[in-house]
Amino acid sequence: MQATRYVMGLGAALMLSGAVNAGATLDAVKSKGFVQCGVSTGLPGFSSADDKGRFTGIDVDMCRAVAAAIFGDAEKVKYNPLTAKERFTALQSGEIDMLPRNTTWTYTRDTSLGLNFTGVNYYDGQGFLVTKNLGVKSALEMDGASFCIQAGTTTELNLADYFRSNKMNYTPITFDTSDQTIKAFEAGRCDALTSDQSQLYALRIKLSDPKSAVVLPEVISKEPLGPVVRQGDDEWFNIVKWSLYAMVNAEELGVTSANVDEMKAGSADPNVRRLLGVEGVKGEWMGLPDDWGYNIIKQVGNYGEAFDRNVGAGSALGIARGLNALWSKGGLQYAPPIR
Repeated sequence: MQATRYVMGLGAALMLSGAVNAGATLDAVKSKGFVQCGVSTGLPGFSSADDKGRFTGIDVDMCRAVAAAIFGDAEKVKYNPLTAKERFTALQSGEIDMLPRNTTWTYTRDTSLGLNFTGVNYYDGQGFLVTKNLGVKSALEMDGASFCIQAGTTTELNLADYFRSNKMNYTPITFDTSDQTIKAFEAGRCDALTSDQSQLYALRIKLSDPKSAVVLPEVISKEPLGPVVRQGDDEWFNIVKWSLYAMVNAEELGVTSANVDEMKAGSADPNVRRLLGVEGVKGEWMGLPDDWGYNIIKQVGNYGEAFDRNVGAGSALGIARGLNALWSKGGLQYAPPIR
């Protein structure tokens, strides 16, 4: 049941449609007491498990943010490691509630699979990893080369387009998982490994000698990566979408996991007060408590914090913010306002 509310502001009446009753997915999540989240089978910086089975990564933090928004507890998540070929079926079938698994937002995936992308938590592009002793400086020097590729990804199609447009030949060698791909590359079964550049940096640190390989300068595609949900449940779509937007808005407003309590108690900025549930917008419009944004920032951090500790300067990957910087700092990360 949809309820219509009228909120007066600046002398004008704005009609807002919000869900008083939770959607089917949120009901199911609350009933079982956790969010079932699909992640990769092991990609450092994005989603990987340590020896104790604890998952970390920028995609994992999306799952944790949604759990914090719903339960006030970012640890109420269970993770399903999925291959690229398994991921969409797992979401379509209801095996998982959301899929933040370094997945590229494309027209086909967004319109033909019964799925919705909720935003972009990492702007990426496809590149090439080669050993230094191969002696190539550009992918354009690799006519006739063999490439290790993960099956079921946009990588296969992008590679075909790139070589066809440049009138070159190549041999694809496909594998089911990223681990199999990097092991084959290290064993010399292919001349190069191609994938999203972020994945190349993540896989390179798995080599016995990471300095023996280099990422070539070409970026041959657009790869906006983001969380995915099933179509048909707008309430759940909103929760996942606004959990990401809360993290981006928090970074722009200077709200961090370290200062969020101080900001909640003392900030006079109405943007901060709305973000943290002190005044204005209501969590009930998404079936959530009013402090859903506060709980995300307190327990997971803002977008910049998640980026830095998982893939950025504070991580083993050391990837520069680049396109993933805030829009106000030359990047593409931009979130609608919470108001």
